[in-house]
Amino acid sequence: MPADCATPFFGSETRPVLRVLEVLQASASPLCAYKPRIKGCFWVFSRDFIPGTRSAVLNTEARTVEADVLSRRCVMMRLVDFSYEQYQKALRQSAGAVVIILPPSISSVPQDVVRQFMEIEPEMLAMETIVPVYFAVEDEELLSIYEQTRAASASQGSASAAEVLLHTATANGFQMVTSGAQSKAINDWLIPSVEGRLTGLGGEDLPTVVIVAHYDSFGVAPWLSHGADSNGSGISVLLELARLFSRLYTYRRTHAGYNLLFFASGGGKFNYQGTKRWLEDNLDHTDSSLLQDNVAFVLCLDTLGRGNSLHLHVSKPPKEGTLQHAFLRELETVVASQFPEVKFSMVHKKINLAEDMLAWEHERFAIRRLPAFTISHLESHRDSLRSSIMDRRARIDTKALTRNTQIIAEALTRVIYNLTEKGAPADMQIFTDQMQIQQEQLESVMDWLSSQPRAAQLIDKDSTFLNTLEYCMGRYLKDVKQHHVKADKRDPEFVFYDQLKQVMNAYRVKPAIFDLLLAVCIAAYLGVAYVAVQHFGLLYKMIQRLSLKTKQQ
Repeated sequence: MPADCATPFFGSETRPVLRVLEVLQASASPLCAYKPRIKGCFWVFSRDFIPGTRSAVLNTEARTVEADVLSRRCVMMRLVDFSYEQYQKALRQSAGAVVIILPPSISSVPQDVVRQFMEIEPEMLAMETIVPVYFAVEDEELLSIYEQTRAASASQGSASAAEVLLHTATANGFQMVTSGAQSKAINDWLIPSVEGRLTGLGGEDLPTVVIVAHYDSFGVAPWLSHGADSNGSGISVLLELARLFSRLYTYRRTHAGYNLLFFASGGGKFNYQGTKRWLEDNLDHTDSSLLQDNVAFVLCLDTLGRGNSLHLHVSKPPKEGTLQHAFLRELETVVASQFPEVKFSMVHKKINLAEDMLAWEHERFAIRRLPAFTISHLESHRDSLRSSIMDRRARIDTKALTRNTQIIAEALTRVIYNLTEKGAPADMQIFTDQMQIQQEQLESVMDWLSSQPRAAQLIDKDSTFLNTLEYCMGRYLKDVKQHHVKADKRDPEFVFYDQLKQVMNAYRVKPAIFDLLLAVCIAAYLGVAYVAVQHFGLLYKMIQRLSLKTKQQ
């Protein structure tokens, strides 16, 4: 029941309000006759949330969008039938709540439905509404409730008023009820990150290549945000690169003259807060940091789990003669000679400081005048996949993830070992045989990452996920440690809330008109009984006369 959870707060006083309740998997107990229990948790987007003024407490009758009247009703929708028009209809009629039922497996949903919902998600977050929006994972019990509610809602369109009245009086319905304590704002929210390093041959004064990926996910419902491609794929590639280069750095003859710094950042979906504060601590408040000396370039990994294209996103095109330009050329060489089916390009986008949110993580480094770029299969940062609860494991192409990992590893190795200048053929594959990319390991890491929600507000310094990530990096890297910083709640402006776990109950009930008709029947029965008692003598005589007449006949 009540458990600590966190809630984001977006915007200044002009930002909209969205209140969302997630209803997760139904309980394992069978659907009882009167009270099926649906476990769930919710979070609230609010620009001025004050405990006691707004809550997600619900006590309304269930309906589907087929019903003519949705006012003060809990409107249930399945994702396969979901449309923005139906959603707007429920809001316009001042519905008491909206429940969107998701299938157990996203892969079973037609791609056009998934794509449509992903496009709607940002609008759902930005739309001003005080109607609670619930998300439920479909199972047999919940589907039974939906089908019965849909049948009751559809019958209201019958032509005959008598049929409508009769069906209304005899049909079963469901009352959706939630309750719980008001949540409280968390004053200090820590952003945890994990870093580790491999020191190059020759000491710490060598140039440093920084490899970065943020681990958190985002979507309209934090507890359903698994972030498989964004950015589970980036973390998977980071761990595999750590494994490969740790083996190369084990032997003196393959020990490169570059330091490698691996950073799994937190708060990526909140304007890359973890990276911002990490840079401040390493560049402004310390004299002993690999970032203080000589950063060759920063490589950010983002959304690498599918597709047949790779794009290197830069804020400023690299100049010829620089190491970052050499990396760009090596990427082009590796793709052209070893993976011709892949489309590679460089995407140049200047940093827009007027926008509230940065486009890519490398922009955090570019602002501090560090050469950086992001590699991704997405051509635009505005792709809805990066912030959607539809970003699940089924959308990951493991072969594409393995191929992209090899492209990055090959290009990075050719740069730090200067293989092209040494005459290495363009089509020479470095990571083969015992040093090959391990697809099975990438799959297992992706399974682990996408099996749990990783919304930033759900991960704290004691999180099992964070400790496991630290352990995985510690297998390959040195000086692995967690990095905790306080969030800057003004960039972007937000507040998290706690105590948001609760249970939704679905009560099987008769409609109110049934109680009215039952009361009329009881009143008529009591009236007849009263008249019979008051005129018992007369009634007795009438019965005797009728009995006597019957005998005479």
